[in-house]
Amino acid sequence: MAPSKSEIESIVNSASPGTGRRRTLGVTLMVAMTAIGGWFWLSSGSQQDQPLYITQAVKRADIIVEVTATGTVEPTDQVEISSELSGTVRSVEADFNDLVHKGQILARLDTDKLEANVELARASLTASQARLTETTTTYNEMNDNYERALLLEQKKVTTLEGLLKARAARDRAAATRKSAEADIRVAEANLKISEANLAKACICSSIDGVVLERNVEVGQIVASSLQAPVLFTLAADLRNMELRVDIDEADIGKVKIGDQASFTVEAYQGRSFPAVISELRFAPKTVDGVVTYEAILSIDNADLLLRPGMTATSEIKVAEIDGTLAIPNAALRFAPPVEEADNGGSGLLGMLFKNAPKRAPSTATSANSDGRRTVWLSRDGLAVGVDVLTGETDGTITEIREGDLAEGDLVITDLAQE
Repeated sequence: MAPSKSEIESIVNSASPGTGRRRTLGVTLMVAMTAIGGWFWLSSGSQQDQPLYITQAVKRADIIVEVTATGTVEPTDQVEISSELSGTVRSVEADFNDLVHKGQILARLDTDKLEANVELARASLTASQARLTETTTTYNEMNDNYERALLLEQKKVTTLEGLLKARAARDRAAATRKSAEADIRVAEANLKISEANLAKACICSSIDGVVLERNVEVGQIVASSLQAPVLFTLAADLRNMELRVDIDEADIGKVKIGDQASFTVEAYQGRSFPAVISELRFAPKTVDGVVTYEAILSIDNADLLLRPGMTATSEIKVAEIDGTLAIPNAALRFAPPVEEADNGGSGLLGMLFKNAPKRAPSTATSANSDGRRTVWLSRDGLAVGVDVLTGETDGTITEIREGDLAEGDLVITDLAQE
């Protein structure tokens, strides 16, 4: 233990003022004892200043890399049934959750006016057909007159003027017959339109599926002049559904069509459902500056547990490595503290303890230009840096592809709290 200042002064003062030899001996003894005390102080300080490390052993492990994404469960095919016609709803023949087939009647509109329009169109067609018969008869008569006038003109029995009048009458009759034929086509078209409108008064299912929503009641007036109202929402077979998730732009390059996935929903805690990526869409979505891309995951919902609109969290498996050399991710973030020189104070102690080490905070390591990182091993209590090439990571451990690491080596992950 180093002598205190009072002890040194006592030794010096004990010498007689008139004795030079004793005074010199006291000063020499004081300097020697001070040097010995400083040496002990530096030695104990350096031992106490030696950092203590927290380590973990390098080991082989299986790494499964997954991309997390959230989205909603949706039917593979969802159709909104509207009405092209305006009118009053006479009957509603389907309700929520009903299983329906293609062509099945869901609702009917009042058809009195539509049926009257069909009868009017049929009557117009009948009149046009009668008009065609009349004009055909007239044409035949005018054509016979023209042929007779032509024969008489050849025999010089009639004049040329009579022949020209007969030909003009025949041509007018032919034009009238063509007009009657066109009227028939117009009448037939009007009849088809009226019959189609009458058929559309029956609102029918366009797919096999289930009724998700019904937005119509008996007696309700449907007005489709501006925008066709949605009366029913149908979903295709709910035994096969899809999960639509938004994948972050940083992860979209890792996934591909055919990747296996699993997902969970709040309705069934602790249960995981399988899925597979069937589609990756190119169109980006930007929300609050975050860019994502939509992925479609196919789902087998044979037990009908999943319902449209459920929020799901999916884990998409993008890589799986068995028995690879791995280290904890904390080892990649660790860097030993930097030793800085301390010039000490002024006077004799400052001169003796100049350049004493002082620890500065460490900074995390970063990848080199070739992608290599530096990890630190604990060897004989010292931190030794080793350059490694990392591979896949699951967020907890990272694959080591190249580097002077062996199974069982101790990598430093942190400093122990003193």
